[in-house]
Amino acid sequence: MLIHPMPDPIALAIGPLSLRWYGLMYLLAFVLFLLLGRVRLKQPHIAVAGWRNEDLEDMLFYGVLGVVIGGRLGEVLFYHPDYYFAHPKEIIAIWQGGMSFHGGFLGVMVAMGIWGHLHQRRLMDVMDLIAPLVPLGYAAGRIGNFINAELPGRVADASLPWAMIWPNVDNLPRHPSPIYQALVDGVLLFIVLWIYSRKPRPYLAVSGVFAAGYGCARFFTEYFRTPDYEVMLGGWTISAGQLLSLPMIVVGVVLLAIAYKRAPAAA
Repeated sequence: MLIHPMPDPIALAIGPLSLRWYGLMYLLAFVLFLLLGRVRLKQPHIAVAGWRNEDLEDMLFYGVLGVVIGGRLGEVLFYHPDYYFAHPKEIIAIWQGGMSFHGGFLGVMVAMGIWGHLHQRRLMDVMDLIAPLVPLGYAAGRIGNFINAELPGRVADASLPWAMIWPNVDNLPRHPSPIYQALVDGVLLFIVLWIYSRKPRPYLAVSGVFAAGYGCARFFTEYFRTPDYEVMLGGWTISAGQLLSLPMIVVGVVLLAIAYKRAPAAA
């Protein structure tokens, strides 16, 4: 049976200064955003809209603020409000891990809305542009969670070849859920979105595929992750992550319906 390697979360230490793997994974996410963005700007249907590399760099600055502030506030408010309100100094300790994707998503929406207003771009034009650039960054963040030994999976059958003991939790075999989420919510969603967005699509459609796709992927992979807490919905017990993913699925489906109703003949 596999055992979580429990690597040192500090990648490099120089005197009192330390660089953590979790932070490096976020840096990797931002680099991937720029690299993939430059490829996307060369796609003919994107280039004709007048997007520039400078726009990507500006959006990244705003997006970093949205991810960090929204992601941390989401972690505090959606998952552990009692703990953080009792230990308010730890709210800013993002280097220790603990970022909510749903909170980060809302933070990015606000940040892109501000950027779009300043540059005379509609919010959803911006979101249609950057949606395919997000999933691989998300995957990098989940690898950071795995290195930090965060988000342990539910107990698994010991016969599962990749069942893993997390020494910081217990001696039971568990699903390596951060790896599942990196692969499904991250890499798989990236492949789907990248292929879909390579051709011209109706306004709102790419954002719709992202929202619905991530919501469905996250709802599925949450079955393998130890829930932060669970709620009853319509007689079903679901995790907090699944509850927060449901609105994304609904919004994604609505965006797709509007997109193709307005432009049914779009390629």
